[in-house]
Amino acid sequence: MALPQQLRDESDFDQLPHNIPVSATIADIEEKKGFIDYFMFVIEVRTKGGSKYLIYRRYREFFNLHQIFESKYSPEDPQRPGPNTCILPNLPGKVFVGNKREIAESRIPELNTYMKKLLGLPTWFLLDEALRMFFYQTDQDSQHQPRALRRLRPPTRKVSNATAMFDFRGNSKAELNLKRGEVIFLLRRVNADWLEGTVNNQTGIFPESFVKIIKPLPDSDSEGEGGGHTYSCLRCLLLTPSGVDTRDVCVQEDLTIQPTYKDLVSRMRNVFQKDDIALNYRDHEGDLIRILDDDDVLLMIKESRGQQGKVKRPVNQFPWEIHVTLASDLSVYNTEP
Repeated sequence: MALPQQLRDESDFDQLPHNIPVSATIADIEEKKGFIDYFMFVIEVRTKGGSKYLIYRRYREFFNLHQIFESKYSPEDPQRPGPNTCILPNLPGKVFVGNKREIAESRIPELNTYMKKLLGLPTWFLLDEALRMFFYQTDQDSQHQPRALRRLRPPTRKVSNATAMFDFRGNSKAELNLKRGEVIFLLRRVNADWLEGTVNNQTGIFPESFVKIIKPLPDSDSEGEGGGHTYSCLRCLLLTPSGVDTRDVCVQEDLTIQPTYKDLVSRMRNVFQKDDIALNYRDHEGDLIRILDDDDVLLMIKESRGQQGKVKRPVNQFPWEIHVTLASDLSVYNTEP
């Protein structure tokens, strides 16, 4: 005699591995200030075996995952689903205009509902490789310390702070703007000269020389410890007929990152407040080479690796530089007579 459906489902669930995710809830959002700025969702995952951990995912990762599921499991006729198909929950759609923080906040309840329904699908669905990889805690996830949760400053954490002695205006979104007299809550030391902290609900880095330390950071938050973000500096130069405008832009990226051409253009437009620009780099002979796509970005990075050691740079500065020109200005390039 066949078992009732409920008993069969319970039996199937008992056979699942203990590391299968069974619930997931967004605990917070966290801003990432890289070559482009975006928000990540801090998600607490619970497994069948009772363990729990945090993962960090962007909306586009949800979107890509849902497209995979639609291609594999959506029935041709929703009214008559066949074997190995199921009715997927609705994923909130893309939003192209608006405040990024507000968009991320508004998506939290919708994505929580989406994950709850997704993990409530038949037990065979929970074994899908794409699903398991999405909720799997990667090495990068495990090494990441949730900054947004740290800003809550729980009583168990020693509060370290400083007072701004001078006004400071950051050169990029990764840098914190300070006004004289403000109290900054310190999060960690970035290097010998820079600190990371939060003030007025904004988090970023700033030079220690602009503040007076009131309560110093504990030793665990000294340079290279504490699981904080990696900040690197990119030197970019705007070449115009009237001269060169040089900027050092801090981004929340590792020195080994390979940015996309699209992200670099977006950041340079933001830095120099000009839209009609071209990106370039200098080769080993000093000639200016135009960057047109991701392949050119890769060539620039490879070229810079070949010149490492020949040019002395700070340890947290990218080995390559971006030379920005006006798209219509061809006078900066070497041309044959």
